[in-house]
Order: sequence, then structure tokens, then C-alpha cells
Amino acid sequence: MLLFWILTGLALALALASFRGERLRADHVAASLAETPPESTLEPATVIVSVKGPDEGLKGNLAALASLDYPDYELIVVARAAEDIPAGVLPPVARVVIAGDGDPDTGEKINNLLAAVRAARGESAIFAFADSDGRPASGWLRALAATLARPGVGVGTGYRWYLPAPPDFWSLMRGVWNSVIAGGFGPGPNRFAWGGAMAIRREIFERARVADHWRGAVSDDYVLSAAVRSAGLEIAYAPGALVVSSDHTSACEFLRWIERQMIITRIHEPMLWWQALIAHLIYCAAMVAAVAVALQGNLWGEYSLVAQWGLGMLKGANRASIAKSALPDQQEWFKKHGWVLTWWVPLGTWVWLYALLASARTNTIEWRGRRYRLQR
Repeated sequence: MLLFWILTGLALALALASFRGERLRADHVAASLAETPPESTLEPATVIVSVKGPDEGLKGNLAALASLDYPDYELIVVARAAEDIPAGVLPPVARVVIAGDGDPDTGEKINNLLAAVRAARGESAIFAFADSDGRPASGWLRALAATLARPGVGVGTGYRWYLPAPPDFWSLMRGVWNSVIAGGFGPGPNRFAWGGAMAIRREIFERARVADHWRGAVSDDYVLSAAVRSAGLEIAYAPGALVVSSDHTSACEFLRWIERQMIITRIHEPMLWWQALIAHLIYCAAMVAAVAVALQGNLWGEYSLVAQWGLGMLKGANRASIAKSALPDQQEWFKKHGWVLTWWVPLGTWVWLYALLASARTNTIEWRGRRYRLQR
């Protein structure tokens, strides 16, 4: 019984602590979305997206990147080989860069990004990076560029929300799992930038020696984030730069994906990984203890389980509410399916534990048909 009280107390304390700063987060999102960046902050930009095969919705995603509401930008679609770009998906305005094999010790995506940066037009003062499996809103680039005008900011970042249409179990579970990360972005310095929605001034890219840091690396965003922090600059969150992924996944694809994400995190942000592992061990152990006590006929077990699940679901509802405010074009999706982001949180906690434990066993990942052994 003592173990039950210890685990319950720790789990509830962690759950309550996770609400710290939620009001500031919501206020930051509201203020950022209401902000109209001055045209003077919208300097010429190059948007770069790496393509590797036929992602679901790829043509529409590239079309969205080609029609951003921004006064002066170019779109570069880059791939290792021409056959990596499916026929019929390229917008007419896109420039195509073929990177070739590049450095064998560097991840294919980073080789592609380095080739695109070298090919970027000279007048672009901002580099923005997108992923091929996400669809940005028209104001995506404006939102990213606005963060770069703030003192001390080195890189602006958005994030991704998985909103599968039509929904299925594993695609929805991916959205629940991913929403935990999405809910961690907010005002002030952020821990990392996400590679599918990040922007950096060319001058800072060069001063922070991002290209040098990228060589020999596999993770573009964690490595860029570390380079920017080493230069004494911050990572700013842009709520208007959220990206929607409405594609689908299978059970095997999903489980491999979350394991890969956590392996990358363990290598590049070990403290963040350990914090997540310890927290989820406590959460799940407390659930098991509560069920065991409840099965013995003790109502405190039931009360504990309701409290644990209730706080987790409340946090999920808060994350969904904030995302809904930042994604006005997705109101119908949230109306029909947004309840999943609340009610599936207890199950998502166990999936998180699986991902963290699975990621502890290896430093090797597979991405787009290639295997990489990660080193910090």
C-alpha cells in the first residue's frame, strides 16, 4: 500500500506540474496569431523541401508551399536523384535541385538540404525548411519570418499536427502520441526546432556554421538547434507556422516511426529523453498500482485512477484547444474527431512508454530505405 501512495503521489505531482505555463502558452498563441508582421520583416526567402518518393498528398503539399502569402520567395524542391520526385507533383514555379549521393557519412536529407542551400538565390536573406508530408497554411512563411525579427532569436519554428482524413485507429493514435510534443512549444526559448517548419536568417546560418555541423549528421533539426544555441541565440515558436499532415500510417510504420524519433532524441537530447522515460515509468507504474489496489476492493485505487486519467485527459483537451485556435481551416476535423486527442491520452501514455523503452536498445535507425548509426 505504501508503494501505491508513493507512485500515486509522484504521478499526480508530475501531472499537475505539466500544467505549469499553460496559460502563458495559450496567451502566446493568441497574441502571435493576432500579430500582423510589418512588411519590413518579410525579407526575401528561399523555401526548401526535400522529396523522397510518393508521399500521400505530396502534390497538394508542394502546391501549398508554392502559393504562400509572402511577398518575395523562391521554392526549391531537392532530391538525391531525379527519380525520387514522382511525375506530375511539381508546381510550375518550383526550382528543382538534384543533390546526388553527397557525403556517405551524412544523412540523405541533410545532403539534399546542403545542396539546396548552395543553390539558393543570392538575394534570399532567409532560409525556410519544410517537409514533403506536411501541408502549411498560406501564412506559414510570414509567421516564421516574424519570429526572426525578435532580438536574440536565431531560428523560428512551427510544428506538425497529424489530423488524418479519413481517420483510422493507428493514424489517430499517431496524432495523440505526437500531440504531446506539439504541446511543449510555447513562449520564450524552446528546446528545439522542428525540421518541417523552421526558418533561419542566412547570416545566422553562416555565423552558426550550420552547414559544418550538418556534415556527418543525420538529424537536421536537432543539429541545427544545437548550432543556434551554441551561437547564443534562441529558438522561437511560431503558432501560425503549424503544419497539418492528413496522411495515414499502419501499426508497423507507426511503431517504427516513434522508436526512430526517440532514438534520435536520446542521442541528441539525452536529458529530454531521460525526463520523458522517468515520467512515463512513473505514470504507468502508478496506473498499474491503482488497478491492483482497486481489484482488492479498495476505493482509493479507483479514485487514484480517475485522478490520473482525468489530469492527463484535461492536458490533452488543452493541447487540442490551443491547436484548434491556430488551425482555423481544420475546425471541422476537430469538431468530428478532436475528442480522440482527449480520451485516448491514457492509452497514449503506454505507447509513449513503449517508444522510450524500445529506443533504448539501439543507436541505429532506418529512414527511407537507408540505415544510419547515430553518434552525438
